[in-house]
Amino acid sequence: MDDGLGKIKVISNHFKASTSRADSHPSLTSSVSQPQIDDSPRSSSWTRRKLRSAAYMLNLFTLRRMPWSSSNDGQEKVVLSALEVESLKSELAELEEREAHLKAQLENVDQILRSARLSGYLYIRTRWAVLPGEPPPLDDTDVDDWLPRFVVFQGPCLFFYLLSTDLSPQDSTLLHDIVEIGPLPSFSREDEETHYAFYILTRLGLRYECSSSSKIQVDSWLSALQTDCKLGSDATAPNGSM
Repeated sequence: MDDGLGKIKVISNHFKASTSRADSHPSLTSSVSQPQIDDSPRSSSWTRRKLRSAAYMLNLFTLRRMPWSSSNDGQEKVVLSALEVESLKSELAELEEREAHLKAQLENVDQILRSARLSGYLYIRTRWAVLPGEPPPLDDTDVDDWLPRFVVFQGPCLFFYLLSTDLSPQDSTLLHDIVEIGPLPSFSREDEETHYAFYILTRLGLRYECSSSSKIQVDSWLSALQTDCKLGSDATAPNGSM
């Protein structure tokens, strides 16, 4: 007689609990708790670039790459040798000396601008008058030996400075030593710019020839010098003029 199971096939231990899932938990936990380390060349290159960047920034903000150390209270300080201290003192002294020199130059320029009747850059060259018995000078009209000078008309003197910031002039002449002042013909330099000129002749025979690309500037100098030296404006250029 049929036992009632019919055609159902029974497989023993089919629903037995598997132990493999329980064994898999430790490995899963291990993989989650431990970070993965990328040993690829790309990761190593990125790390090296970061280290180089950090080292560069450290050198950039380190004062003259001086050694730093930490004190007991955690504060950082610079450690200097005796030689480095002396070098710093010398540099500070040079900076102070430079500052004092620049201050003196500024005060000198300020004083000149306040007290001078006229001042400004002119192109200057010098010639000597022909003495009796000497042959006439060669024609040097085409000789371009004009040099820029800062000329100051102050009090009874004319001062010639190399630069406006110089503390002392290179040359000077007294107004009462000037015996003749007059215009010179205009000329063109290598830059093809027209220059207007005038001359100043001293009783010693020294002749200053002055020029500028500004006719207004030349006229101002001529008028001021002729008035203060009490010389007429109808003076003509002596022998050897341009």
